[in-house]
Amino acid sequence: MSASRSIRNIAIIAHVDHGKTTLVDAILAQSGTIRESAAREDCILDSNPLERERGITILSKNCAVDWTYDDGETVRVNVIDTPGHADFGGEVERVLMMADGVLLLVDAAEGPMPQTRFVLGKALAIGLRPIVVVNKCDKADARCDQVVDEVFDLLVDLGADDEALDFPVLFASGRDGWAGPSHTDPESRTQGVRPLLDVIRERIPAPLNDPSGTVQMRITSLDRNDFVGRIVIGRVARGVIRSGERVAICTESGQTHARIGRVLAFEGLGRREVEAVEAGDLCAIEGLEIAGIGDTIADPENPEPLPRVSVDEPTLHMVFRINDGPFAGRDGKYVTTRQIRDRLDRELEANVALRVETGESADSFRVSGRGLLHLGILLEQMRREGYEVVVGRPEVVLRTIDGVKHEPWERVSVDAPPEATGAAIEMIGSRGGEIQSMDTVGNRSRVEGVMPSRGLIGLRTRLLNASGGEAILHHTFEDWRPLGPMRRERGNGVMVSMETGRATPYSLLALSERALMFVEPGEDVYEGMVVGENSRDNDLDVNPAKAKAFSNVRESTKEATVVMKAPRKMTLEMALEYIAEDEAVEITPNAIRMRKLILREVDRKRMQRHRRQQAADAASR
Repeated sequence: MSASRSIRNIAIIAHVDHGKTTLVDAILAQSGTIRESAAREDCILDSNPLERERGITILSKNCAVDWTYDDGETVRVNVIDTPGHADFGGEVERVLMMADGVLLLVDAAEGPMPQTRFVLGKALAIGLRPIVVVNKCDKADARCDQVVDEVFDLLVDLGADDEALDFPVLFASGRDGWAGPSHTDPESRTQGVRPLLDVIRERIPAPLNDPSGTVQMRITSLDRNDFVGRIVIGRVARGVIRSGERVAICTESGQTHARIGRVLAFEGLGRREVEAVEAGDLCAIEGLEIAGIGDTIADPENPEPLPRVSVDEPTLHMVFRINDGPFAGRDGKYVTTRQIRDRLDRELEANVALRVETGESADSFRVSGRGLLHLGILLEQMRREGYEVVVGRPEVVLRTIDGVKHEPWERVSVDAPPEATGAAIEMIGSRGGEIQSMDTVGNRSRVEGVMPSRGLIGLRTRLLNASGGEAILHHTFEDWRPLGPMRRERGNGVMVSMETGRATPYSLLALSERALMFVEPGEDVYEGMVVGENSRDNDLDVNPAKAKAFSNVRESTKEATVVMKAPRKMTLEMALEYIAEDEAVEITPNAIRMRKLILREVDRKRMQRHRRQQAADAASR
């Protein structure tokens, strides 16, 4: 078995918004794969509209760069851009299987963050060696040397061996398109990304190549084309993949045979058709409709399946149901149970960290994921595709270990102004968390600790309110711990509409004196819809559609200028965090509304009386 000296497979891992996609754009531009002007326009790899809007990577992408070195050797560098958020850990874990090393990108001001820890731990667990790149060295508050020490401490904390601790360090500015061995030497800024590509060739091992062996390839990603159907993506582990060849597909349930359609090699940001791809390289294959993520493409005469990719179990679940509100069907094209079920089934094909089960009723589904962002992105995609759905409050997934119920705990990091640090510590403590450290980074304070996943739901919104919108919350899964007591309450009640109609300025002006409104004049409301937050802890039924009464008596008062407070516009994630146990979020292509699960006021009161009676009967026994 020999090494493919002309190939390097490397994954880039980093925390959200530390600049990995921007650095890849610089590599693509300087290799001639894309124009320099195109790289400056936007993040090329973040092609999903949601990724561009939020500045995060959700789906991992592959691209290939052919780089010619000074000695004349041309090396193909397969770059795998991985998600930086633990909620998309299902993507992270499987794409790391295609790499032979990792590029660990760290912000020169922020240093290693919780998501860095999560992905780096996964990479070290499968034996990948890191190259550390301290990015954004052009920032005014950069602390490059201190960040390198923090990366070393993180590797030690993760149990890295001596070889991994002997990591090369480069300093970079992806925005300015340079990466070099020094952040103080001006010469480093004139060489572009060439020093980085030199280190990749020297330190990342070439993939082992055994073209004479029988074919083996693990499927790590799926794509879909309207004309050719499913496209499977992976790295050839052994042998040669050829177009038109008959192969065995090793699945969880057994084996089946299929014929390969076209074989596509990665070239820059695109793909080109080739006759064959040898071991060590990445490729995409058409024609294998029955193959799924984790399956192995093998020799039909002697099939040898590769180990399946293990993905951490979900930590959060929500109930999806059809929209049964008065405005159902107004905005969306897909509103039935069957259409929602088909969409969730399609998502399961590629989203390996997702779980879907039938709910308590025939028109509901219990959907489990890795976190609120994971499920929130799915809901946002469905909303943009024209679906209408109602989802309940997020709940953590419990696990029984040795007969004891356990719940997920998360490692938490809060960056906030010094004046908001006390509020952040109080909120973490009141939600069952444990503070482990508090440091000052520049002109901001950083609080780190661990807390139950239950306590995280709604925490981001409260931190933003307490800090004037300046607090930044990061978290990643830590471990499972015994279920402990914790009251999860919103603190304030809500105002619930008791009429269906259009909100009027007259009514909202009176209501806004005692509440924070979620709707504006002219907005359609219905009975059971949450229209505001009460200043007290009880729910209040109100009429936001009430109009001013007119009479035939002439008034002598002149017109008054009225200034109304702007309503709070809830994003999808904010609404999911905000709702209580008896509430839900109605999601349509044009609106995000919060509502009571039981819409009619009389039905809600009847249910409350029934529950009180049940509690009294149980207490008397």
